[in-house]
Amino acid sequence: MNTTNTSETNTSVDAVENTRDQRKVRHIKRQELLDAGQQAYPVAVERTHTLAQIRDKYPDLEAGVETGEMVSVAGRVVFQRNTGKLCFATLQEGGENGEHPRLQIMLSQGKVGKESLDAYKHLVDLGDHIAVTGEVITSKRGELSIMADTWTMASKALRPLPVLHADLADETRVRQRYADLIVRQEAAEMVHKRAGVVRAIRRTLEDQGYIEVETPILQLIHGGAQARPFETHLNAFDQKMTLRIATELFLKRAVVGGIDKVFEIGRVFRNEGVDSTHSPEFTMLEAYEAYSDMYGMAERIREIILAAAKAAGVESQLTTPEGKTIVLDGDWEWKEFYPAVSEAVGQDVTPDSTAEELLALAKANNLDIDPFKHNDAQELALELFDELVEPNLVQPTFVYHYPQAAQPLARPHREDPRMVEAWDLIIDGFEVGTAFSELVDPVIQRERLTSQSEAAAAGDEEAMQLDHDFLRALEYGAPPTGGLGMGVDRLVMLLTGTGIRETILFPLLKPEGDD
Repeated sequence: MNTTNTSETNTSVDAVENTRDQRKVRHIKRQELLDAGQQAYPVAVERTHTLAQIRDKYPDLEAGVETGEMVSVAGRVVFQRNTGKLCFATLQEGGENGEHPRLQIMLSQGKVGKESLDAYKHLVDLGDHIAVTGEVITSKRGELSIMADTWTMASKALRPLPVLHADLADETRVRQRYADLIVRQEAAEMVHKRAGVVRAIRRTLEDQGYIEVETPILQLIHGGAQARPFETHLNAFDQKMTLRIATELFLKRAVVGGIDKVFEIGRVFRNEGVDSTHSPEFTMLEAYEAYSDMYGMAERIREIILAAAKAAGVESQLTTPEGKTIVLDGDWEWKEFYPAVSEAVGQDVTPDSTAEELLALAKANNLDIDPFKHNDAQELALELFDELVEPNLVQPTFVYHYPQAAQPLARPHREDPRMVEAWDLIIDGFEVGTAFSELVDPVIQRERLTSQSEAAAAGDEEAMQLDHDFLRALEYGAPPTGGLGMGVDRLVMLLTGTGIRETILFPLLKPEGDD
């Protein structure tokens, strides 16, 4: 018998039973409040100051000071010490930059009266929100406090607060983010950091003259990327619909219409795997600029990332969880795709390399590649790159001159049509963003999308469908255009050294049973 696992199971069961018992007691207290003609959840309470404002106003009072200022504050009770005729509690509120401002309150029988103090001791639990009116003072130990004249319930918590180290396992922290935000300041800080990163992205593009637009999430035809979509049904049209897998095709329509610099920061949905770096719904930035190309968009993403790093408090360098130092404000290397693969395998690999040659190289490098599933030379070259090159690119690196199979919507290379004008930005072994010199020739675009739709008809669930309206838009004439795509979640992960479930406030999780 594994005694360790049994002990852990018993501890878990005990914790659940203890929680249920506490919930029963709290429900009883809620009813007692109502029976006494009081409110457990009043619509409003008196509040003249935030806890942070009190702390800012009185940063360094000496011990035993009575200011004479009467204030009303409110917050969540996160600490209690009830001792005879004098009770202490700590209130907490949500503050700026993810901070949890706290302030001590004191309730004495001489101030609030015996009946009120007894009611406080009996009815108030950790996690409750209460409101207090009283004088700003400092305790004998010098702690800034409110000496209460009155108190009232602002919101009765029916569940006990989790204990950070005992109750909040990783899965629980993600699943019950609201509890995580209460007890763990790092969780709240992440919310503010991510918001700062998004603001920096938006501000950088707006400063360059870009216009932010919103494009449809429900779409008749999925396109703009190779991914399996989520499907739904629109009753009004009796029409099958999909959730968008990218914003690209509608943003390009806007460029055709004369919105020369356009971007969108929005949710996209891909019905694919879930792991530490992937989520079925995530946030993408896409930006398009008329009369630019992949080189112009490289400057743009550099500006964005440097601004985002500053907003996240990283500035010019960051240190990964593995201890690697990444220099963001240095020179970003440009590395060609095929020479990079050649260097990794110790043999020349070119656009003319055959599938048989590449399969042999994969085997020689101990890569498990199914020859029946991967029998296209371009796809095999991409597999070699993904396994042998990308994980080893730590400093910011633009990998460019990809084979055409990598980016069906990119323009053929201006000098070698076997490749496309596109780059991926790799940092710390992960793709952070990608950009194209966009394919705006409607004839070639039709050929590419027709090929994709044939693959879809043959059973490829990730292939794009033929979007006739998008092709019609291109036939009106799209200017030479540079396009940029960047995963916002991936950027936040990079700048904070966390996984995707930490950077998304409420990530998608498997269903759980009721508790």
